[in-house]
Amino acid sequence: MTTVPPSRRIPSALGQRLSLWLAAQTFVGLGLVSLAVYLLMVVDLEQRQTESLQHKRELIEHVLDEARGDRDLQSLKHKLDDFFLGHRDLALTLRHPDRTTLYDNAGSAHSFKANKRSIFDLPHWEPGGGTLVAEMVLDISADQQFLKRLGLTLMTASLIGSMIVSVGSFLLVRRGLAPVRHLVTQTRGLAAEKLHERLDGSQQPRELQPLVEQFNALLSRLSRAYAQLEGFNADVAHELRTPLATLITSTEVALRDPALPHATADLLGSNLEELRRMTGIVNDMLFLSHANSGTVARRQPVQSLAALAADVVEYHEAALAEAGLAVDIQGDGSGNLDASLLKRALSNLLGNATRYATPQSIVKVRIQAATPGMLELSVANKGPSIPPEHLPRLFDRFYRADPSRTQASVNHGLGLSIVAAIARMHGGEPFVQSNDDETRVGLTMHSTPDPT
Repeated sequence: MTTVPPSRRIPSALGQRLSLWLAAQTFVGLGLVSLAVYLLMVVDLEQRQTESLQHKRELIEHVLDEARGDRDLQSLKHKLDDFFLGHRDLALTLRHPDRTTLYDNAGSAHSFKANKRSIFDLPHWEPGGGTLVAEMVLDISADQQFLKRLGLTLMTASLIGSMIVSVGSFLLVRRGLAPVRHLVTQTRGLAAEKLHERLDGSQQPRELQPLVEQFNALLSRLSRAYAQLEGFNADVAHELRTPLATLITSTEVALRDPALPHATADLLGSNLEELRRMTGIVNDMLFLSHANSGTVARRQPVQSLAALAADVVEYHEAALAEAGLAVDIQGDGSGNLDASLLKRALSNLLGNATRYATPQSIVKVRIQAATPGMLELSVANKGPSIPPEHLPRLFDRFYRADPSRTQASVNHGLGLSIVAAIARMHGGEPFVQSNDDETRVGLTMHSTPDPT
C-alpha cells in the first residue's frame, strides 16, 4: 500500500474545511457573547443582592429605632419576628459586644444552600449606650439556580446555533462550489480525441473566469501540439510506406534467384518478415492518425453482427484450433455500421483473446444492445485477470501490461488502440473488465450515423 509522505498529504475538502471553520467561529462568537451575558447577569445579581441587604438593613435599623423609644426588649423581638415573617429569605443575629445574643433567628439560615452575609454595628438603647453587632444572612440560592439555568441555556444555545450554522454553511458552501463541480464534470470528459472541446464558463462566477480562460488556452495549445504530433506521425508513416514497399519487393525478387546461397536466403527471409512487420506497424500508425484526426466510420446497413462475427471467427479458425479454444457467439444486432472496421476490431479482440485464453476454454463473442441506439460488441476469455492498475492504459499505443507475455516479435501493441479508435469512429467508447479469472474487452458504438 502506497502512503502519502507527511509533506504531501492530501488536504481535506474545501467545503468541509469552510463548514468546520464557520461552525468553530460561530461557536466561539456565540460562546463569547454568552459568557458576556452570563458575567453581566452575575454582576447585576450581585448588585441587586447588595442593594437588597442594604434595604433590609435600613428596615431593621428603623425597627430598632422604634424599639429604642419603647425600651421594651419583648416588643423588639416581637416586631423583628413579624418583620421576618415576610422575609423568609433573610436571617438576623444581634449580639452584644461580649458576644451574648440579643436576638437570633439564624436557625432558618441552615436551610440556605447559598447565602450572602453582611455584618454591621447598631447603637443600643440600654444604659451606658454601646453597640450591637448585627449579622444578616440573605438566601441567594434562587439566584444561583437562575445563573445555573442561564449558563446551561446559553451553552446549549451556542451549541445548537453552531450546529445550525454548520449545516447551513455546508449547504451554502456546497451550493457555492457547484460551479467547480460543473468544471470537474466538464474536464472529466476531456480526452486526446476531444481536445477541440472547451470548458463552458458562461455560468461560472467571476472569480473562476480567469481559471476557465487559462484552461481553455491550455487546451488550445495542447490541441495544436497534438495535431502537429498526429500530423508528424501520419507524415512519417506515409513516407515510410514507399521505401518499405521497395525493400519488400527487392527482397522477394532476390529470394527468387535459384543461385542464391541457402544462408543468404534464410537471412533475406528473416529480413522480409521484419519488413512486413514494420509495414504493418506503419499502416496501423497511419490508420490511428487518420482516426484521431476526426475520420468517421463509413456507414452501411449491417443486417447481422453475428454473421459478421462468424466470418471473423472462421478467419481465426486455425489459430483457435492450435490454442485449443472454442468460440461461442452470443446475441445479435444490426444497424448502419462500417463492416470492414468492425471486422478489423473483432479480429484484434479475437487475436488478443487467443493469446491469453486458458487452453481448452471457450471464448465468448457477445453482441447486445447497451442502450437504445447503442450496440455493444465484446470478446471474453478465461485466463489470468489483468491487474487493476493496468486497465486504464490498456488501449494506449504500444502499452503492454505484461511484457513477458506479449509476443513482441509478432504483436506490436497497437491492436487494442485500433479497437479504441474504431469505437470512437462509431461514436462509442472502448471498455475492459477483468475479474474472477475472466477478461472481457469490447467497444460500444452507435448503430446510426447521428448519435443524437
